[in-house]
Parts: sequence; structure tokens; C-alpha cells
Amino acid sequence: MAETSRYQRGLDKLREIDGHAGEQVVASLAGIAPDFADYLIEFPFGDIYSRPGLDLKSREIATVAALTAMGHAAPQLKVHIQAALNVGCSQQEVVEIIMQMAVYAGFPAALNGLFVAKEVFAQHPAPGA
Repeated sequence: MAETSRYQRGLDKLREIDGHAGEQVVASLAGIAPDFADYLIEFPFGDIYSRPGLDLKSREIATVAALTAMGHAAPQLKVHIQAALNVGCSQQEVVEIIMQMAVYAGFPAALNGLFVAKEVFAQHPAPGA
């Protein structure tokens, strides 16, 4: 059973970052691994994202960089690029974060990340674009 305050703190943080998009990911796990869905709310969002040491923009910059470097997490990268935009990153900042990963993760990882960003940007154009 989820610790209510930890779970609620995580759900509140997830909503702050992703609106209701993150909740769709959690709901999609209900039929196969509801406990994993609880862990997804409690640990990353209830414990880590809720810590006071970094603001949400900095956390999303780190997350976009890490997922880009992994090179095989396109669905999660898509969610976190949108989250980065939601918490104040510009499209240009997202592009620069991903390009920076070419130095450390290689051109294929950065290229894949840029294609994911292009898809997110097409679905959610920047204001005035």
C-alpha cells in the first residue's frame, strides 16, 4: 500500500511538471503492474523531484540530457522534452541540451534525440511560431 503523503506529494509534483500527460503513463500500467505505477509516482516524483536542491527546470535539463545519452528511451524522452517546455525551457534550450550530448553520448544518440524533439515541437509549437 502506498504511503499516502509520499504518493500524494509525487502525484502533485508530476502534475506540476507534466499536467495530465504523466497520469496517462501511470494509468497505462494499471492493467499490468499497478504497484510499479505507484513506485513511479512515489520515488522519482515524491522523493527525488520534490527535493529542494534544484528547481524543476534544472531537473528537466538533466533528465533530457540523460535520456538523450541513453539513446534508447525515445518515449520517455518525448515526455520529458514536453515537461522541460512546461517548466520553462525554450525549444532552443532543448535543442542545445540534446546537441551537447553528441560530445558525450555520440552523434547517433543526439540525432535520435533531435528527431524526438522535432516531433514534440510539431505537436506543441512555441508561442508565436
